[in-house]
Amino acid sequence: MANLLVVVQGPSHARWAPACQTGAARGAASGVRLQSAADTLLLVQPMLVAAAQMSSGPDRVKNLEVATRLVHRAAERGAGLVGLPENVAWMGPEKDRPSAAERLDGPTLTRFAELARELRIHLLAGSILEAGAPGGRVYNTSVLLGPEGQHLAVYRKIHLFDAEVGDGVSYRESDTVAPGEAAVTAETPLGTVGLSICYDLRFPELYRALSRAGAALLTVPSAFTLMTGKDHWEVLLRARAIENQAYVLAPAQGGRHTDQRVTYGHALVVDPWGLVVARASDGEGLALAEVDPELLARVRRNLPALRHRRLG
Repeated sequence: MANLLVVVQGPSHARWAPACQTGAARGAASGVRLQSAADTLLLVQPMLVAAAQMSSGPDRVKNLEVATRLVHRAAERGAGLVGLPENVAWMGPEKDRPSAAERLDGPTLTRFAELARELRIHLLAGSILEAGAPGGRVYNTSVLLGPEGQHLAVYRKIHLFDAEVGDGVSYRESDTVAPGEAAVTAETPLGTVGLSICYDLRFPELYRALSRAGAALLTVPSAFTLMTGKDHWEVLLRARAIENQAYVLAPAQGGRHTDQRVTYGHALVVDPWGLVVARASDGEGLALAEVDPELLARVRRNLPALRHRRLG
């Protein structure tokens, strides 16, 4: 991860904080530590954000209906940024992943772009299976959409879940999914957003790279297993928030998806002090919380850990 490429994405007309824009771009170009990132008010404006929780299955039409309903509900409650979970459009047997993949201009992201445009919100389209990876595999891809329906950022999951966690299932994501190669941040009116997906959560070096590039809001759309989620999900999310003094938006899959796959749920929003400020209950739902620039600035000013780091 020492040579990890950090890609800064976003439309040229976005309303950025100037220091945030130049700092993030400089970090991506040079790979050096951004001393100024810890001292800059990286969140531009307060905003209500929502982390959605759902239980996707192999029925794409039904999944998109549920996702659309949740996004509408969040927007009606005032959310300006809504996050959907990993595998939002399809969650079936692992062997069927390649046949369920689509392009970035395919039906799922086209529908979500229309939704973002209709509601005038930022929409994190969880992750989809993106066709076109080498060797007949797919990418696990998260896309952040702007209020015009434009792609503000496209992130392909770097860390793939190959594990046996004690639930009787052997997970081998890399059999059908190819890893991405770059960390990605996006410039938005809210501030700098750093993207990640699920298993990435266990690799703090990725989040430090996003933090160095200026990220003050970290997104983690996920489908944590029940076995790992009950012990690790909240702990890891709070750790990433505390380490990077950033907000964390964590949409989640929760429930039974196939005969063998059960996920933990508990969609969360975590503040820069590491406190859980919103949590979804069981079943389909939302975790809503305000992202507050003043709180972020106070945490970073009073406990300047980002400025005190010496390694990396």
